[in-house]
Amino acid sequence: MHGYKGTILKINLTDKSTELVQIPKDWYEKFIGGEGFAAKIIYDSLKPGIDPLDDENILVLSTGPLTGTRAPCSGRLCIGFKSPLSGTIGMTNIGGFIAPMIKKAGYDSIVITGKSKTPTYVYIKNSEVEFKDAKNLWGLDTEETEKQIRAEVNNDKVRILEIGPAGENLVRYSAIITDAHRAAGRGGAGAVMGSKNLKAIACFGSSKLEVFDHDAMKQYSKKARQELDDEDFIREQLKPFGTPTFADAINATGALPTRNWQRTTYDVMDKIGYKAYHKILKVKPNPCYGCPIACGRHTEILEGEYKGESGGGPEFETVGAFGSKCYVDDLNQIAKANYICNRMGLDTISTGQTIATAMEWYEKNIIDKNDTDGLELEFGNSKAMIKMVEKIALRDGFGDILAEGSYKAAKKIGNNAIKYVMHVKGMEIASCGVRASKGEALSHMISPRGACHLRPFASTIDALGYIEPELGINEKPSPIEDSNKAWVKPLMELSMLTNLLGVCLFASITLAVKGKTWTELYNAATGKKTTLEEALKCSERVLNLERLFNAREGFDRKDDTLPERLTKEPAPDGLGKGQVVNVDIMLDEFYEAMDWDLKTGLPTERKLEELDLLELVPTETD
Repeated sequence: MHGYKGTILKINLTDKSTELVQIPKDWYEKFIGGEGFAAKIIYDSLKPGIDPLDDENILVLSTGPLTGTRAPCSGRLCIGFKSPLSGTIGMTNIGGFIAPMIKKAGYDSIVITGKSKTPTYVYIKNSEVEFKDAKNLWGLDTEETEKQIRAEVNNDKVRILEIGPAGENLVRYSAIITDAHRAAGRGGAGAVMGSKNLKAIACFGSSKLEVFDHDAMKQYSKKARQELDDEDFIREQLKPFGTPTFADAINATGALPTRNWQRTTYDVMDKIGYKAYHKILKVKPNPCYGCPIACGRHTEILEGEYKGESGGGPEFETVGAFGSKCYVDDLNQIAKANYICNRMGLDTISTGQTIATAMEWYEKNIIDKNDTDGLELEFGNSKAMIKMVEKIALRDGFGDILAEGSYKAAKKIGNNAIKYVMHVKGMEIASCGVRASKGEALSHMISPRGACHLRPFASTIDALGYIEPELGINEKPSPIEDSNKAWVKPLMELSMLTNLLGVCLFASITLAVKGKTWTELYNAATGKKTTLEEALKCSERVLNLERLFNAREGFDRKDDTLPERLTKEPAPDGLGKGQVVNVDIMLDEFYEAMDWDLKTGLPTERKLEELDLLELVPTETD
């Protein structure tokens, strides 16, 4: 088989058993791989209404047909589960080097079920699977965990997915970490591992990855790399300066949330923008597998009380989360908060946004020092911010409340705290504003996993001004117009396609690598003759399947919305000054484009039949 291994490894932690399952032949045509396989497994495996932290939840690790090939940026792994944070389908994505290793070990997907009685980790070495005692690892941070496991298995080449204390403590937005700082952050996958007493999954594989047409693979890989080099932003900004360059670009469009979204621009970019970042911190590029962009950064703090500390990042989202959102302008403090998140295993997006929300609660006298364990949780107080990151990871004091996520925390606190929570479906919104990019507003509302800035990153089109005739986007739409957003559909499908193939969205985030190029790489790897239109139809199928999962959990149109701050409070500054988001106009138009029912927001019978998903919907007699 070309492009695939054809096998799913099922690991049952309860009885320490394993099973090999062959991938059904029709899955390749319908779901391609990656997130497609993960979504199908989750939909078929989980009963409606289970507690995400119950033994019945599963964790799916899924590679794509391009994972580990010479295609650029082909080191991505999709991780699927039911989210402890949102209750929706949970899909998160991670880079580094773990995905190719899983595939070289012989597996397209790994499914983790059950719960170990005691802390354990799983060591996969090609066809061998060992269950190892992790009592001595429980409580260790992610860096220490990786070092210890490598020593125990006596293999420096092993790649590891692990949780830190935050996952052990079931923080609802805890992350899974690999390579010490790469994070599968969104939705609480780390808590799912923690609930299973699973500290880590270590993997080593040595088999070859076979592709169908080596010459075509070489040709289109070269073409994809050329497309990356030809794109101005990637060549002149993302490659030399990494993701922090987005901070300046997004701030310039009036879409950088500041002081918990009270403002849309931050006036101290000279202190936290990408130029300051590369001046204040010691920085070097840190690429994932097969990546010519190397947008990740490894940093070291050069002065002050944290001098000498180092680690991966902070990336743009973390600069926004702990910087502009919390009104902190000291990059050393932001980097320190980031390092703690990496080692403790926390999603920096939800952690920073939750603390920013708590800072506004403090400002509005909804909470005070008696609630925050004596911390003056004021905007700009970086010391309190850093301390609260630690308290969240350990569920210590007020950190125990914030560890539930800002939405659940607000419900517990009461006193109108919910008004200041910036979330969609319980997931904290990232550092991408929406009143100056209405396409991005739509992305956040309709994302299956809750607030999501990357499914798709629609600001590429309406805020940054890109067009893509290949997707039928032939002119730049108005970034502040609520209507004319049907173009989000094909852009969303292209974004999903990268997750199906096992490649990084950042290769296409500015539409550098074209959809047709990805399709030709897929064909070269597998021997298929798929068109871009057919590939995007697979993306649409997966998007609708995830919609069906959420519908089964009770989510519908009412949940596709935004916080009142974004729908009722006009933006006070920036290019979107005076703007609010009209949810109904945007949803009606998008639902029509998707062929979803206007009242419920669910796929119509006609659409499900077109996508060959109708059989998944129970009838009244079932």
